[in-house]
Amino acid sequence: MTKANITVHGGSPQLPTLLGQGPARIPVGGKIRAGIKVLTNKAAEQPHAKALYDQGVASGQSFEQIERAIRAAVPGLKTPLIPRNVPWFTVRAQDFSNPMLAQQIMDAYGEDRGEGRHLYRFPVVFPADQWQSVMPHELAAWSTHEKTFWSEYSADGRIRYCMRHAPVPVDDTGRRTIRIFGGRKIIQRDANGGICEPEACREYQAGQCNLTGRFVFFVPGIRSVSAFELSTNSFYAMNAAIQKFETVGFLRGGRISGFLDRQNTTFFLSKKLMDVPHIDDNGRAVRVPQWIIDLEAPVDVTALLRDNEDEQTAIVEAEISNRVLEGGAAVVVEEARTEIEVVRQEAEPVHGQPSLEQLLMRARTYGIDEAQYQSYANARWGRGWKINPHGRRRAWDELERYQNDPEGYRDKIEHELREAS
Repeated sequence: MTKANITVHGGSPQLPTLLGQGPARIPVGGKIRAGIKVLTNKAAEQPHAKALYDQGVASGQSFEQIERAIRAAVPGLKTPLIPRNVPWFTVRAQDFSNPMLAQQIMDAYGEDRGEGRHLYRFPVVFPADQWQSVMPHELAAWSTHEKTFWSEYSADGRIRYCMRHAPVPVDDTGRRTIRIFGGRKIIQRDANGGICEPEACREYQAGQCNLTGRFVFFVPGIRSVSAFELSTNSFYAMNAAIQKFETVGFLRGGRISGFLDRQNTTFFLSKKLMDVPHIDDNGRAVRVPQWIIDLEAPVDVTALLRDNEDEQTAIVEAEISNRVLEGGAAVVVEEARTEIEVVRQEAEPVHGQPSLEQLLMRARTYGIDEAQYQSYANARWGRGWKINPHGRRRAWDELERYQNDPEGYRDKIEHELREAS
């Protein structure tokens, strides 16, 4: 099989080289499929085609290999196989650069639910925190041998362009092609001003251009430096996955990669039978039952929130412990805490949460002295509020509530401090 790569966004910048500058890439060395392919009625009538199909399935060949073999043996069958939606995933040895990995996945996570041993549900760990990296997708049109048109967004994400390969250049004689360094160049398509507009696209309206995407992940317990992928054309599967990614990312401070909690909980991929809306040839909305890929996140939400707080606390405590070991005196503890708090005051907002400097600046606009505000906040939320993103968020929300009554907020703070003294 051909190896693919995914870009890991948000990684450290790479040094420029002859081959270009770009973020790190993770190789993809195996493909799990969402369904199966079966013989068409016409192909099933051909004994030779049926024999080749049964032989290919039994030996673990990919459906592309089986299809090529049937077309070569029975030239009259241009399309011998058609997709079939099933409640399990397909894992075939020839879809992996190391065929043994397919058997390892089936041994670890395969189940027999009455229709033979299949892969119904399995754990996955994603290698990046941006869902666009672990679920890349596009509108694309394919010819027999290559992708002819595909969608790409502008750098600011506002415009979706239709892209294609530039024609291969020729020399002055017009008879000899020019060698291209770094592969074929990519340009915007001429039609529609280079804009990807499905409603005005000839290929999309003819059903030649469609939404295609894939999940890219590692499978716990399967030893491979290369990731695996699962392709899907389902808008509903991808849209539901985006919502799960964004929810988990929000709860984990922007992270979806790695294990989800301290109990090594992972995402799971499975299938769910759904009634999918569909517009028929007469323009009527009908519903068709289909097995749709479902991304699960079976995690305790309260644990995720607590882990985020504990992570910030652990960072501070580690720094304090280091100072104690070096200083050897109890007074170092308070000095270290003071120093860490100063550093935290200068920190930028974490994952969209307000920084301490932003909070103090807003308090000043209310006419509140910084020292007075910090004394109030320490008494109200505990001394750790300023280093905890959730603590700073609570303080920010309270400032928001009093934005139309700063005088009343000043009175509230003075009253609370008098009561505490």
